[in-house]
Amino acid sequence: MEDKRLAHLWYVLHTKSRFENVVNDGLGKKSIEVFLPKVTVRSKRRDRKVMIRVPLFPGYLFVKTDLAPQSHLEIVKTAGAVRLIGSKQGPVPVPEETIESLKIMVSAEHTITTGTHLRKGDKVIVVHGPFAGVTGTFIRYGGRGRVIVNIEALGQYAGVEVSEDDIEMVPKILT
Repeated sequence: MEDKRLAHLWYVLHTKSRFENVVNDGLGKKSIEVFLPKVTVRSKRRDRKVMIRVPLFPGYLFVKTDLAPQSHLEIVKTAGAVRLIGSKQGPVPVPEETIESLKIMVSAEHTITTGTHLRKGDKVIVVHGPFAGVTGTFIRYGGRGRVIVNIEALGQYAGVEVSEDDIEMVPKILT
């Protein structure tokens, strides 16, 4: 039986917010095999109507490594890299079939929908709009792509309704 630490397998690498391209380029310069799936979407800026390429999974990309200590260190030392995703036993590999499927999906010229279903109590941050930068708690879906977020201030809660596209879930490691 081959030790998974000796085989070159795919792993998910968590990056700083909006650092996916920086990490992708940095790992490429280190000759580490990396995959950053991107999709084309319409820009959310109101003053532009252009199509832009954005990461399919914001804050994440895939790296192929053998998890040797030196390789692992080179990956996490890359500017913008946070950590390899896994459990207490270490990073968890992603099946090769999943990576191949993602490569096929992003190469096709069809719309790909992604997302996470938010649950009451999930910590979220508003990333666009007048409430950008505000951290709160997801309360419920409001319909038509709107969500209700509670913000605690001075020991009291204030609820705001924002577009579901304007929020991101705060990673559990930060809560």
